[in-house]
Parts: sequence; C-alpha cells; structure tokens
Amino acid sequence: MRKTIVTNQGLKIAVMMAMLVVIFAGIKSAADIIVPFILALFLAFVLNPLIVLLEKVRVPRALAVMLVATVVICVMVFLTSTLLVTLNEFARTLPQYRGIIIEKLRQYDAYFPQGELTFTPEQLAGYIDPAATLNLVSKLISYLSNAMAGLFLLLMTVAFMLLEVPQLPYKIEQLSDDPGKGMANVQRALDSVTRYLVIKTLISVVTGLAVWALLAGIGVRFAFLWGMLAFALNYIPNIGSFIAAIPPIIQTFLFNSVSDGLMVTGGYILINVIFGSIIDPKILGKGLGLSTLVVFISLIFWGWLMGPVGMLLSVPLTIVLKIALEPTAAGHKIAVLLGDGTPER
Repeated sequence: MRKTIVTNQGLKIAVMMAMLVVIFAGIKSAADIIVPFILALFLAFVLNPLIVLLEKVRVPRALAVMLVATVVICVMVFLTSTLLVTLNEFARTLPQYRGIIIEKLRQYDAYFPQGELTFTPEQLAGYIDPAATLNLVSKLISYLSNAMAGLFLLLMTVAFMLLEVPQLPYKIEQLSDDPGKGMANVQRALDSVTRYLVIKTLISVVTGLAVWALLAGIGVRFAFLWGMLAFALNYIPNIGSFIAAIPPIIQTFLFNSVSDGLMVTGGYILINVIFGSIIDPKILGKGLGLSTLVVFISLIFWGWLMGPVGMLLSVPLTIVLKIALEPTAAGHKIAVLLGDGTPER
C-alpha cells in the first residue's frame, strides 16, 4: 500500500514537471507577446500602492490611474530622452578615444618594471575595437527609440490592469474550487511581489542617484548614463550591481587619473556594501522565502527564457511560481525545494 502511495506521488510530481516544461516551452516560443505583458503586469504591481494611496484621499480610481499614468509617462519620456542624448554624445566621442587609450596605457606601463609586461600599449589597444562598441551603442539607441513607440501601448495595458484590480477577488472566487483559499494564495502572491518590487525600486533609485552623484562629483563623463545603468541592473540579484560598476571604473582609469579610478572603485564598493549587503537584506529579510541558490539559478533560468526582462524580474517570477505550486501535493514538494528551508508557521 505504501509503495503504491509513493508511486502515485512520484507520478504526480512527474506530471507536474512535464506540465511546467510545456508551459515554459510555450513562453519561450511566444516571448515577443508574453514578455511585454509580464512587464506590464509587474509595473502594475509597483504602481498599485500609489493608486490605493490616492483612493484613501477620496480620489476616484479612474482619475487616480490617469494621474499616475500621466506622471509615469512624463518621467519615462524625460529619462529616455536624456539617456538618448547621453548615448548620442557617447557614440560621437567614441572614435576619438583610441589615441587617448594608447597614451593612458603608456602612462600605466611606467608603473611596471622594464620587461615585466610581454605586450606593448599599442598591442593592447589593438584589441579595443571602437567600431564594435559604436555598433553596440547604435543598436541601443535604435532599441530605445523603438521602445518609445511601444511605451504608450505598455502603459495603456498597465492602466487597464490597474482598473481591473477591484474585480480581481470576484473573478478568483468564480474560478477557484475553494474561493477562500484561492484568494488567500493570490493575495499572498500579490503582497510578496508588490513588497519586493516597491522596496527594490526605491533601493534601485537611491543606488542610481548615489552612483550619479559620486561620478558627477569626481568629474567622470556620462555620469547620468552610468547612474541609469546602476538603477536598471540593481534589479538583477547577486551580480547586477557588480556588472554596472565595470564600465565606469574602466572609463575613469583610462580617461581620468589613477586617484580618480581608485575613488570611483571605493565609492562603488561602499555603495554596494551599504545598499546591497546591509539595507537590501535588512528590509527584505527572508520574507521572500527563497534560498540564495534558487535566487541565482532563477536569474539564469528566467534570463534564458525571457531575456533581459526575465533577469530583471527573476525573483518576483520565482515567488509567484513557488506560491502557485504550494496548494497541490505534488507542487508543494517542488515549492519546498525552491524555499529557504524555513518552516512555515
């Protein structure tokens, strides 16, 4: 009898895993449609607390959604246009940098004993291809220009999602066999994801501002660009903030001075320690219910499945997946593997 129960449980887990494979394959093949929808969904999670706050001061929900959408559009248009101007300036000055790089490498060559290095600054500069970097920047400018066209459609989707929130409990009740439990699970997922995204957004904004202030104060060019990069990549767990630090540090060592480069390096370390290692874990704590290993693996998996958006949203997507799996017996075992090992109370 016990062997039959174990076999049935194993079969249920296998069926659950097969269903997940089919779902993920569908997401991968329809990523062009699904990714913007998921991005809009999580933007709605971030903005909904503002709508609720406006409703508390007697603002009708439709008007609150319109006001928030208008502010978001203005902010995004301003940031995107400023970023485009910075990228254009960066692309225009990029071809001039090859000679500067060779001269700077010659200065650094003086720090090493004669014969210590097996290559010359000219040979090292030969590996630097401004045309490839210029092509990358041009593609990014083209991508941002096209994104501006899709911005209106994305925010319209977010607005309709926000208007639909009050009807969500009724719809869950009609779809679920156990309305009370189903709504409790949905509410838990909404609360967890909203809390994570709101806190992460605030921390990312402060991180971006701190990086911008640091670089602008030292006199590093394109400080706004690197601040925006720090803001965006801070959503990527574990490695995002370190990746964001590499380009400005290299730029500072090459085009400023060694002392400036050391100051920027120290500043980035200080910012990452304060926000990434102290404030972020202290505020979020273990409320996510995900193990550190799962967070890192989810970054790789969702990035492969959905591209850059998947990397940015890897943690909230894994939270939703874990909560969705918990109610069923087979799914609960998978949810336990995703968890941080803390017993549920």
